[in-house]
Amino acid sequence: MGRQVAASVLAEPGLVPVGFVDGLAEPGALEGLPLHNDAARAIADLKPDVVIDFTNAAWTPQLAPACLASGVRMVIGTTGLSDDFMRWLESESASTKTGVVLAANFAIGAVLMMHFAKQAAPFFEYAEIIELHHEMKVDSPSGTAKTTAELMRAARDRDFKHSDSEKEPLPGARGAAFGGVSLHSVRLPGLVAHQEVILGGLGQTLTIRHDTTGRDSFMPGVMMAAREVMKLDRLVVGLDALFGLK
Repeated sequence: MGRQVAASVLAEPGLVPVGFVDGLAEPGALEGLPLHNDAARAIADLKPDVVIDFTNAAWTPQLAPACLASGVRMVIGTTGLSDDFMRWLESESASTKTGVVLAANFAIGAVLMMHFAKQAAPFFEYAEIIELHHEMKVDSPSGTAKTTAELMRAARDRDFKHSDSEKEPLPGARGAAFGGVSLHSVRLPGLVAHQEVILGGLGQTLTIRHDTTGRDSFMPGVMMAAREVMKLDRLVVGLDALFGLK
């Protein structure tokens, strides 16, 4: 993702990549740009306007303080961040008046899929989410699936009804659950990122599905966020807010 983002920034009119920071790398150069392994030093040396972060829940909390302390805005695609860190990020972004955009998914179709699922949630009593990713994905369920379930539950005044099997010879067969929504994770080579939301009611089902067939699908959303974050002085969660979706 880092290389994909760098290539997209390089090709985007008005945006210029200035370097990389990777906590596990040896300092040097990558793709002809400086490569740092210390966040604070990278910020001081490179003086970026925006840092685009697609790493993990261990590295983002190390990177964010270095950025916000220097007034550097952030676009974050990391998922699985703790509630404590999210509270700190919201507070620190507001107190330093430094814009941050954090999204579980930057594919525009996936943002719309989550939005449509939230709109449909009050009208059905049952819901399940099946998310499918490549076999190397580190978290299950995906951040997108978890966020979708959270948005769907927030759109209702009660949990979804959850159908538990009378017998479960293999524990866990019904998947994880949030707010009554069952979540199922598929991990197979050949997949990139896919999600299906299925809502059920009397005599009918509604299926909302999004398929990502290449990582380039995330880039228009990332580039838009990199531009829009320059106008912000607080944390914004989700691209839907930038799209004006209610």
